[in-house]
Amino acid sequence: MRIAVLKERAAGESRVAATPETVKKFAALGATLAVEEGAGAAASITDEAYRKAGAEVGPASAVVKDADIVLGVQAPDAAALQGAKPGAWVAATFDPFGNKDRVEAYAKAGLEALSMEFMPRITRAQSMDVLSSQSNLAGYKAVLASADTYGRAFPMMMTAAGTVSAAKVFVMGVGVAGLQAIATAKRLGAQVSATDVRSATKEQIMSLGAKPVFVESVEGIEGEGSGGYATEMSEEYQKAQAELVSSHIAKQDIVITTALIPGRAAPRLISDAQIATMREGSVIFDLAVAQGGNVEGSKPDETVVKHGVKIIGFSNTPAHLAADTSALFSRNLYNFLNAFWDKEAGKPLLDEEIGDAVRLTQGGEIVNERLKG
Repeated sequence: MRIAVLKERAAGESRVAATPETVKKFAALGATLAVEEGAGAAASITDEAYRKAGAEVGPASAVVKDADIVLGVQAPDAAALQGAKPGAWVAATFDPFGNKDRVEAYAKAGLEALSMEFMPRITRAQSMDVLSSQSNLAGYKAVLASADTYGRAFPMMMTAAGTVSAAKVFVMGVGVAGLQAIATAKRLGAQVSATDVRSATKEQIMSLGAKPVFVESVEGIEGEGSGGYATEMSEEYQKAQAELVSSHIAKQDIVITTALIPGRAAPRLISDAQIATMREGSVIFDLAVAQGGNVEGSKPDETVVKHGVKIIGFSNTPAHLAADTSALFSRNLYNFLNAFWDKEAGKPLLDEEIGDAVRLTQGGEIVNERLKG
């Protein structure tokens, strides 16, 4: 079983799909690991470190040749995988809804695309969930970037020259990224509040010492869809939430938005009129900026100033912490393949529940029900 790891070629991508740690673990299963030269450089991993772990290191063409499985952070172009075995597996993130041309190219090339974003949110798949592992560190980075951009201190400080007030941080969307943002802002000493469309998150917010901000006037609204993801709200709820959020945002120093709906553009949470109510020097971090943005006027990798408020957001937030996000991503991939590794066959054999969920292409066709639907 030959497993290939290529250098990421997407703009701004500094992560890598395998580390020396996971190279050793795959080798223990009996697999041969081949890593492209320089694949880990941006994540502070040298070619020599891969060699010491037991991997072959060489040019892309040699690495891919006769590969049974290719691991990636962002799926490589199908053309880059010429030389891999017919029907080779490619386990990576594919952005299946946003990049259907790539999925079609994989089908045409006879490759089996395994989309890590489609990993079902069930207990036994938690250790394989790349969206959660990457979102965790993205939420942390969002707070650090906001603190760096904000022109004041986060914690309350009592000095001989007077008292510095604590910053007020509001987190919108309490998934994995939002929860980590709350925890990080609290550790930095801010006064933290948070909101979400899912009522079940209220206890999670309070458990982290933050104040929950929820619509109470609209009954019978529940914003949790299948797999624990948020869903779009009714017009009635959206109106009530907008009124509540508007009054709350006006008092905040930092706002961090994290709302995403799988397969859809990011929902708009903050309008230009709401930004105008915030005080000069406030900061908004839009974690969803690469998917269309939660904030009106936000732009990836740019600082937009509107009404004296700085709006920031990265096109690839996890890539700003490449060493740690690579370590977690590579463990997700190992946990995924290891869970299905058949010792007698010397390779992984996927089951229906997880295999059918993540498999996009097989036998020259697109086979995933979510894409076909």
